[in-house]
This record gives sequence, C-alpha cells and structure tokens, in this order.
Amino acid sequence: MPTKEDVIQHVIEAGSLPTLSTVASTLINITGKEETTIYDISKLIAQDVSLSTKILKVVNSSFYNFPNEVGTIQQAVAILGTNAVRSLVLSFSFLNMERPKHGVGFNYGRFWEESLAAAVASKLIMAKVSDQDPEEAFTVSLLQNLGKLILACAYGDTYDQLLEEAAGSEKRLLELEDERLGANHAYIGGEAAKRWNFPESLAVPIIYHHDPDSYTGDNAQLKTVIKVVHLAALLANIMYSGHPIDYHAPFRERAQKMFKLDTASIDEILEQANGDVAKAAQYFGLNIEGTASIPEILQQANIELSLLNMSYEQMNRELVQSKVQLEKLTTELEEKNTYLEGIANLDGLTMIYNHRFFQESLDREISRTIRQENEMSLIMADIDNFKKFNDFHGHQAGDYVLREVASLCSGVIREYDLIARYGGEEFVFILPETSQEDALLVAEKIRCAVEQHPFRYEGDDYRVTCSFGVSVFSGTGKLMKKTELIEQADKAMYSAKKKGRNRVEAFVEKTGWFGKSK
Repeated sequence: MPTKEDVIQHVIEAGSLPTLSTVASTLINITGKEETTIYDISKLIAQDVSLSTKILKVVNSSFYNFPNEVGTIQQAVAILGTNAVRSLVLSFSFLNMERPKHGVGFNYGRFWEESLAAAVASKLIMAKVSDQDPEEAFTVSLLQNLGKLILACAYGDTYDQLLEEAAGSEKRLLELEDERLGANHAYIGGEAAKRWNFPESLAVPIIYHHDPDSYTGDNAQLKTVIKVVHLAALLANIMYSGHPIDYHAPFRERAQKMFKLDTASIDEILEQANGDVAKAAQYFGLNIEGTASIPEILQQANIELSLLNMSYEQMNRELVQSKVQLEKLTTELEEKNTYLEGIANLDGLTMIYNHRFFQESLDREISRTIRQENEMSLIMADIDNFKKFNDFHGHQAGDYVLREVASLCSGVIREYDLIARYGGEEFVFILPETSQEDALLVAEKIRCAVEQHPFRYEGDDYRVTCSFGVSVFSGTGKLMKKTELIEQADKAMYSAKKKGRNRVEAFVEKTGWFGKSK
C-alpha cells in the first residue's frame, strides 16, 4: 500500500501539480512579509495588464458593490485590503489555468463551477456568522477540492473509476482515495498549498474542510474558516452533486449546530446562493449552464423521489403489504411474549416480583457474591397483625394495604435491589453488595416509610407497621445454603415481632459451650 509520501512523489513526477502564475506566486510570498506596502502589491499586479483589467472589472461590479468607481489597482488594493486582492489574484489564476490532461471521467468545467459555487457560498455564510474577513474563506472554498484535480491528472482512468464508484458521495470518495491510492484529495490539496507557500490560514482549512472536528488547534479564526468552508461545500453539493436531498438536511443541521443559525438565516443563504453564483461566474469569466435555484432543485428532487417511490410501490405492493403484515404479527408476538415473560415473574396482586422469581434471583446473587468475594444482605418483612386487620376490615382493604406497602418499599430501595412478595403478608428484599450494617439502615428506612404513610381506603384511615429481619451472606465466609440465609432472615424477623413489632432486628447466631453454634 503506497504511503502519503509515495502519492505526493507520484503527483510531482507526473507533473500534475498546477503551476501558479508569476504574479500569484510572488504575491503569496510578499503578502507574508510585514514590510510589504500597498504600493509593492499594486506595482506587482500592474505588471499583468490582463489580470489588472479583470480585477478592476470585478471590483467595480455588484460583487463588491462600492458606491464610487475604482480607477486604479493601487486604489483597489487600498480599498479591498491584502486578503481580498490575494483572493482575486488566486481566483483568476486558477479559473483561467490551462486544462490539464486527465481521464475522461473528470469534468474540468463542472469542477470549477462547483468550486466557485462553494466560494460564493462561503461569503454568504461568513456574512451571517462572523465579522471576520470573508476573503480567506472564499479562497479556501475555491481551492478546497483542488486535490481532486491533481489526483485526476496524476492517476487518470484509475481516479475516474473512483469517482464513478463514489457516485457523488464525498465521504465514500475520501474512503476510496485512502484505500486505493494511499492519500485523499483533502490531504493532497493541503500539501499542494504548502508547496505554493500558502499561509496557514489558507492551507490548513483545505486539509480539514471535510471534517472540521478533527482540527484540534486553538486558532479561533481558523476554526471559523474551516467550519464555514465545510458548510459551503455542503451547499455546493446541494447544487451540483445530483443528490441534493442527501446534503440538504446535513447543511441545515450543521449550520444550526456550528453557528446557531436560525431557519430564516439558513433559508436566506439557500435562496440567494444560485443568483450570486451566476453573477460571480460572469465576473470571473466562467461560462456556466443556467442552474435552478436551490429551492427549485430540492423541489424537483422530491418530485423525482416521489415518482420513484410510487413506481416501486406499484410493482411491489403485494410484497410490501405481506412484509408489513408479517412484521406486524412478529412485533405483536414479540410484545406478547415479552409481556407473558414479564407477568410470569410478577405477583398478580402487588405487581412486584413473585416467590419463584425471588428464589431464582437469590441463587444468581449468591453465586455472584461468591465469585466477587463480596457481601450481600437479605431482608424479610411482615405486616404486623395483618390477619386481624383482614378479619376486621375485610380482604378488600387488606389487598389495598398489600399493594400500597409494595409500592412504598419499591420507592425506597435502590434500582438494582430486588423486592418480591414472599407469601401472604411477607415481603423479601435482595440487596447486592450490601453489608449487614447498611442493610439495617435500609430496613429502618422502609420501616419508617410504612409507619409514617397515611393508608386511606374508601374514606377510612389505617395505621400499618411492619417488622423486619436482616441476614447477611459473605462470599469469603463459610459456605451457606440459600435456605439457611432465608431462615436466618426469617428468625430475625420473628425476633422483631417478639420484641414488640414495628422494629428491625439482625440475625445473631447463638453459640453454646466452647463457642459452638446452636
């Protein structure tokens, strides 16, 4: 696989790197020097009469819309500034460059049309998002895809094949260039800019314009230019890619995300772009075919898409209907199975987990605690005097109390704790990775919640309390059967009842003579 350096070397040896005009090359060099004056720049440009005439024509057009006519290059440089003049010189240099020899698949004229559209779009976008000089964004957008032209010249039919496979997708083209050639057009364009001694403000955005987030520098102005150029490329793709819908939504989303542009501002840019591109092409001497406005392009694309969908639906209606029906039945079956699995694990009255699911969960939690050499706790709870409550107030009120206690307890424990109805008026809690001390605190918290809760059923108020027993299992201690852990919590709970109810007790192992457990 060729390296990026190999690709650069191939480009140079193939003579594919465009040659800048003498004026453009010299201008780039002198504009980077502090001692360069307006007179130096105007004198340099004046040496090329044709270029001077073209620049003055653009300066005096609605492209800049100055109130008074600019008569000399020196006046133009003084009014426009260095960046704008450099932008004009580079624009004319590249747009009037001789067409190089390349494969038949590369449309040279279309390439510069799209490049000029991106450049014009960058000025429109920059005017909405920043007070920065838009000229650098204009120049970068014009040259952002110069790497495509260079690779087309260097690789001919091979590159034509990549363009055909990419089918208008910039993302896919970048991938293919990296896979097949060893470097993509953004990298090649950036390297070409460096070899022309372009300043960082022009070279860096060319490299990063497809992926603004990959630029990690701290130059705020450069970040803005990169983002603007990125958006301008998306807008140009709406106009020229042949897949406008694929780029329209990303343009809107990223314009809003990157610069907080509102819908009205985005609409203005899209509506104005086509007219401004046509004018710019005229000023720069570029012959372009009449293009529809972006709203018209999108409307036509939607119509074509609708017709395509209608045709597809007509040919495949029965198949689609059968598929939809099958998917619907499958979804319904999955939902029913999920529902049945869920209710199979739930207690029908309280809608918390049932006794069977508790037993399965306790097995899993004990195994996990042993593997992780951790602790877990078990809490047993029993509603005090519940049989008497039922006998006196009736089973309807009793069922209400059971549901209410279950709901209260569920709201107190952690999300990964488990509550289940053990049977009758008894509830059980599995607390993973919880010591006995912490489990006692949890039990006390639940006890208080129940004691303080106003139980009100059909206009009558009731006072309800619970007794709690806590047992603990250690993954590093002696092995204990599941039934032993439950029995210990149960004994602790009955100890709480014997001591007056509405309290929390921990299991304490009794010892006989010589420290042996009873």
